[in-house]
Amino acid sequence: MLTVGVCEDHDTIRGVLVRELRGAGHEVVAAHDGGEALRRFGPESDVQVVVMDIGLPDSDGRDVVQALRTAGQRAPVLFLTALGQVSDKLQAFAVGADDYVVKPFEMPEVLARVSALAARGGVVGPRVGTLVLDPVAHAARCGSAEVLLTPTEFRMLAAIVARPGDVVRRRAVVAAAWPDGSIVNENTIDTYVRRLRTKLSSIGAPERIETVRGVGFRAVGTDGATS
Repeated sequence: MLTVGVCEDHDTIRGVLVRELRGAGHEVVAAHDGGEALRRFGPESDVQVVVMDIGLPDSDGRDVVQALRTAGQRAPVLFLTALGQVSDKLQAFAVGADDYVVKPFEMPEVLARVSALAARGGVVGPRVGTLVLDPVAHAARCGSAEVLLTPTEFRMLAAIVARPGDVVRRRAVVAAAWPDGSIVNENTIDTYVRRLRTKLSSIGAPERIETVRGVGFRAVGTDGATS
């Protein structure tokens, strides 16, 4: 038996997912939008697999997953979406998807994919650092301080800070922040990183973005430790 987090705004589809998952013996934690998913699927929850719709009424499901990753949630994610183009799938995988099913879908396939993701194992890591990303407001918070981010800034920052201890390659940052096929030059990436450093500083976040020359970027704490 698994504990599965299901975020789907369509009442009928959510009802089917909840009923079928419970019928297969799983516990289900349901959410109807991104804000509720953040509250219910965080690293302190018992969620072992996340089933996430992309087209949510308050946010993009891909941004919600990035925010969950930043908060320390490492449970595998299955995206359910009507967006079936290859570019849509690549974007989803770039921001942390482990699997992807296009609507309309068959429940036996979804159940099989959920079980397969759980079998691979998801490691729920502790939250490290103080930065909180809000995909609904496209904002970053540290304590009571908040700064707004553009969608591109949000996705870049999430791609870097959601993988503590890792150097995130430039091409991975581009894949997460820009639509597939976009041509983004090095100066543009560096300009965005400078903006993010300024915004993190403005809210007093101890996290900072370190450039690993010729490779990419890494989030580090004020003491130099990975954040």
